[in-house]
Amino acid sequence: MVFKRLLGAIGVGAPSVDTVLDDGPVLPGGTLSGQVHLEGGRTDVEIDGITLELVARVEAEHEEGEHEGFVVFARTTVGGGFRLAEGERRSVPFTLSLPWETPVTELYGQPLGIVLGVRTELEVTGAKDRGDLDPLRVAPLPAQEAVLEALGQLGAGFTSADLELGHIRGTGQRLPFHQEIELSPPPACAHAVNEIEVTFLAGPGGVEVVLEADRRGGLFSDGHDVLTRFTVSHDSVPHTDWNAEVDGWLRQLVEHRGAPGGHGAPYTPGYGYDGGHPGHHQPHHDTHHRSGPGTGAVVAGVAAGVAVGVVGGMVAAEVVDEIGDAFEGEDEEG
Repeated sequence: MVFKRLLGAIGVGAPSVDTVLDDGPVLPGGTLSGQVHLEGGRTDVEIDGITLELVARVEAEHEEGEHEGFVVFARTTVGGGFRLAEGERRSVPFTLSLPWETPVTELYGQPLGIVLGVRTELEVTGAKDRGDLDPLRVAPLPAQEAVLEALGQLGAGFTSADLELGHIRGTGQRLPFHQEIELSPPPACAHAVNEIEVTFLAGPGGVEVVLEADRRGGLFSDGHDVLTRFTVSHDSVPHTDWNAEVDGWLRQLVEHRGAPGGHGAPYTPGYGYDGGHPGHHQPHHDTHHRSGPGTGAVVAGVAAGVAVGVVGGMVAAEVVDEIGDAFEGEDEEG
């Protein structure tokens, strides 16, 4: 779906713009491509610049509660410096690299409820206006999919996903927010934890996996959050027994031990923890070589949880509409 809008701030009779992304989801750290379609208005104009912004809907926690807003996490100029004649139609192709930490919006083709968008800004003869916008679809990297598949096969169930403003201290996080994928715990550790949250911090060499558990309180102790971290390389994905690997991670959560080189410690969601240092964990190797994540059956836990609907039954079309409504509201306020 493409949203098309007349550039009102530039003036009546101004050019209009459509930005059309190439079909299919992209990967974190991958290349986004498409075309910006321009149509001239009633007079010739100078197109000084065409800029694309990557925007995410993010939650911020305050003492008064939670607040949602949009954060621009990447901005790239893809064209400009030409005259657009009256009524002229012109297309400007573009390619741009996504940040490695770009959130995942879908799993096995099902939306997770994460709202990302590509917004177009046109600069015409010194005046700027935001044009159309498109929803951005992002699929998981093989390492991310492998971890989620293993969690599903171990019995975890998808609950929800959101983007939280803030930095997880002690990690290599670069964006001002991070994604949290919330799961119900597998049966083997349900006695010890209420909920598990997974955060992926991807980079060129691999993915840092942050696991947070809401531990249940005991007869003489209160419940609290604990966190462990692991780093896996992209190259290790097809050679790892991920069920055994992730099962070991979950055992550490239950036993309240940190990752190798670190310590389990109380954790403030979105703002890091004070104990230990990130551990670089080498995955277990499977001599039988799994066929690879994504080639097997759909995970019963995670994928089925997504398939029945997320965030109160939100589906892809509703996510698109919500992007449009939110951006229009932001434009009116700004």
